[in-house]
Amino acid sequence: MTPPGSYQELTELLRGRLPKLAAGQRRIAHLVLADPEGTAHRGITEAARLVEVNESSITRFANSLGLSGYPDLMELCRVWLAEQAQVARRTDEPVEPPGGLLSATLEQEQTNLARTFGRLDRASWLHAVALLADADDVHVLGLRGSAPVAALLARGLRARQFGACLVDELPRVTGVLVAVSVRRYAADTVRAVEYAKERGVPVVALTDNAASPLVEYAHAALFAEVTGVGGTRSLTALAALAQALAREVALRRGNSAPEDDLPQFGFYY
Repeated sequence: MTPPGSYQELTELLRGRLPKLAAGQRRIAHLVLADPEGTAHRGITEAARLVEVNESSITRFANSLGLSGYPDLMELCRVWLAEQAQVARRTDEPVEPPGGLLSATLEQEQTNLARTFGRLDRASWLHAVALLADADDVHVLGLRGSAPVAALLARGLRARQFGACLVDELPRVTGVLVAVSVRRYAADTVRAVEYAKERGVPVVALTDNAASPLVEYAHAALFAEVTGVGGTRSLTALAALAQALAREVALRRGNSAPEDDLPQFGFYY
């Protein structure tokens, strides 16, 4: 088989194989998808320890992807990291850092935004926009920490294109379901997207990486960098992605539809 030539190609390949992988191989794939930075610098011995497999299993995993070994997999991650660093350095005007924690936060958020929009897969983006713009009704699901971003997306869609209709029972969901969840993923959200897919309801996932459990059930998945300062989680880039999605859907639909013809919108907290 032709080996992946980039980390983006690698993620697509792994996402397609995840449901069929054995437990150990799935843990390896999740580690690569969820932590490309670590994989770029982590030796095979440490990787094997983290996912509780033999080093030979990791070598066979790399071989199954068409790579000569684990170093090739590391190199794909290193090249991706270098590309993301280059994107993060592209700023029109330098900002004078305020110092201390504020400086660290500013730098991290700039990196998160650059990585999120720099690695955005155009095909997935266009698919998500098309699903939402063409839907008769749209429902947004976001629980616990993801609820504020889901609310932001809900308001953005409603203000620009969508009528409002609160739905309090998941079986009533039709049209398109937008699910928002990042680590630690809300179990109810994962169950909801599984339920939706089983019933033929298209799912758009806003999440943090290709190893997210939402991806398996999503027709289109969009990823945001959520690394925060001091081990915390940041939702800045995820919120920006949600806002951009609402605006893009508005552009796709136009603003001429009469109010009675607007799709219905439901929002779950």
